[in-house]
Amino acid sequence: MEMPKPNPDVLSKKDRIVSRLQDALQNGAVIHDEAETRAYECDALSAYRCPPLCAVLPSSTEEVSAILRICHEEGVPVVPRGSGTSLAGGALPTADAVILGVARLNSVLETDYPNRFIRVQSGRTNLSVTGAVETDGFFYAPDPSSQLACAIAGNIGMNSGGAHCLKYGVTTNNLLGVTMVMMDGTIIEVGGAHMDAGGLDLLGVICGSEGQLGVVTEATLRILPKPEGARPVLIGYDSNEVAGECVSDIIKAGVLPVAIEFMDRPCIEATEAFAKAGYPMCESLLIIEVEGSPAEIDEQLAMIKEIAQRHNPVELREAQDADEAARIWLGRKSAFGAMGQINDYMCLDGTIPVSELPYVLRRIGEMSKEYGLGVGNVFHAGDGNMHPLILYNANKPGDLELCEAFGADILKLCVEVGGCLTGEHGVGIEKRDLMTVQFSPEDLEAQMRVKDVFDPGWLLNPAKVFPLATSEARRAQTGEAA
Repeated sequence: MEMPKPNPDVLSKKDRIVSRLQDALQNGAVIHDEAETRAYECDALSAYRCPPLCAVLPSSTEEVSAILRICHEEGVPVVPRGSGTSLAGGALPTADAVILGVARLNSVLETDYPNRFIRVQSGRTNLSVTGAVETDGFFYAPDPSSQLACAIAGNIGMNSGGAHCLKYGVTTNNLLGVTMVMMDGTIIEVGGAHMDAGGLDLLGVICGSEGQLGVVTEATLRILPKPEGARPVLIGYDSNEVAGECVSDIIKAGVLPVAIEFMDRPCIEATEAFAKAGYPMCESLLIIEVEGSPAEIDEQLAMIKEIAQRHNPVELREAQDADEAARIWLGRKSAFGAMGQINDYMCLDGTIPVSELPYVLRRIGEMSKEYGLGVGNVFHAGDGNMHPLILYNANKPGDLELCEAFGADILKLCVEVGGCLTGEHGVGIEKRDLMTVQFSPEDLEAQMRVKDVFDPGWLLNPAKVFPLATSEARRAQTGEAA
């Protein structure tokens, strides 16, 4: 079959844009070779791929400003990208878009221990923020499972949490200020090195906005003194529902662990084969960690163990030293990689009231049988942030679509019981057409009007968050208005 010839108008526009970007940036910062741009064709939701027009890797806020100004003048969409670990397609490009990666923006700009903050460029990885301050006795609390690789920019975009968010909150609770570049190249400062800025809570709007409003280049983050000590306990049960009831009872009792993590049998079996952490072969497993002084730890764990015993655990193991604590956490930290060893999977992200855990876990099991697809559950149980892993065969025709339908039903279930579509992965492309399940047309209109203010041309991170037909119509309207 004869391949269609390239459109010379499209080529000339691409060449012009690439040339302008190259003039504005240092050598090697513009990637436009077709083979090299394929490294940016997807994020961690790798079932969907699309090479961008080109990718740019700026080294400063001023270079980000220059890039956005050029793209704004040319009417070219821009997709901000942190480390590409998004599980919702948040950094998936369109063919006419420029990928703006912040990986080179990775410096620590300021540390202030008396006032407990650190200011970093947004391409710095999550774990390396703690790495910059831990020798001085401090840490950065949000800890997504991908913290070794994920960037602060993406954490802000998706309002990421992690295992320890039950006590310390998610990104929005630990973000003090940002430097952000608007689509027209304007650089703005929002918040700063203090608890709350006056006026409108624009920082609350920016955190979790998924790159729809601007490109964050610097972030001021809250850092905390390391706790005196921490100790986990591992609790095994013969039923997912019973484990869910235990979690609900712990929260109702007013105990505030630093983390409550859940794993079911498929995940336990996979992680044991992969990491050999010494987990019991039971239906469900809870890892609950508390921290504080030795007396505080003993008191909290005594309450937790008393509640756990009411539900007849098959095993209850308290770490006696640092090595045992590390082994208790080993399997949980290896869970996603372990599941990937046995099958293709899609990782969901819905949040529910903790009291609904038993019911939702039972319904997911029932739906798994209805769809004929396996599912593993591993998630942050303390705040109801669920991460079902739906197993499917990417090489089997129709399996991906079946997996997506199963996933949509799980997310609808989350909303039905009083929860929401996402906890920390964002909406991206994965959940955009489910937004009408949670939000009314009036709700969505209010959200889109916020985007109109920040990005009137709808050029930032196109085809994300809002239902696709609605988003395309809005972008067409703004284009006509321009």
